[in-house]
Amino acid sequence: MLRKAFVTSLLAAVMALSSAATAQAQITQSVNLGLGWFMVRGEDSRGDNDVLVEDLQSLAFEIKDFNGPLVNGEWLIGFGDRIEVGFGVGFYQKTIPSVYADFVDSDGSEIEQDLKLRIVPVTATVKFLPIGRAGDFQPYVGGGVALLNWKYSEVGEFVDFSDASIFRDSYVASGNTVAPIVFGGVRLPLNGDVFAFNGELRWQGGKGDTSDTGLLGDEIDLGGFSVIGSFQIRF
Repeated sequence: MLRKAFVTSLLAAVMALSSAATAQAQITQSVNLGLGWFMVRGEDSRGDNDVLVEDLQSLAFEIKDFNGPLVNGEWLIGFGDRIEVGFGVGFYQKTIPSVYADFVDSDGSEIEQDLKLRIVPVTATVKFLPIGRAGDFQPYVGGGVALLNWKYSEVGEFVDFSDASIFRDSYVASGNTVAPIVFGGVRLPLNGDVFAFNGELRWQGGKGDTSDTGLLGDEIDLGGFSVIGSFQIRF
């Protein structure tokens, strides 16, 4: 169902930009290769049933520990100087260590776990560049839709509070989530109209279903902000 919705949105974007192409004589293509930093949504912006919020009741970690690097690639089709459609893929993954905040093993050692989140967004976007042209300074804004392929896991030692026993286990949830994305940035020319640098701030939404997995919460918020710097090659 989610994949069908993503494909429908993707086709709608392509059709809209095909109409724009009829009004623009010049069609160009470019490739963006970028690195960035993903900042997950903070505790105060998450639902009470979020798995990370639930984990904070017993484990010692901070949600901001999940902030981490990402890589991103994008193929852009430009229609004149004002509109670009993009198709991209990114990769983010972060593993953080945690321990029980108020419990230790009988020998005094910590009860340890690894919490791991991975998100692979496949995106379709529309970008508007209100001023300038290729080879000039150009601010831009845009939005689109992303299919977030995600996986969250907790691996290590856990406490059974019914009898205070300690056991090793792993809990894993994964899936695909369709989410909105909104972004804005600036494009700086590096060598005429062929090479450019893009600095971008991007927001994504989306939640994943973690119910029936043994995890403490029934959902995980996949949203947050990304700061991305990318190198663009136009041809």
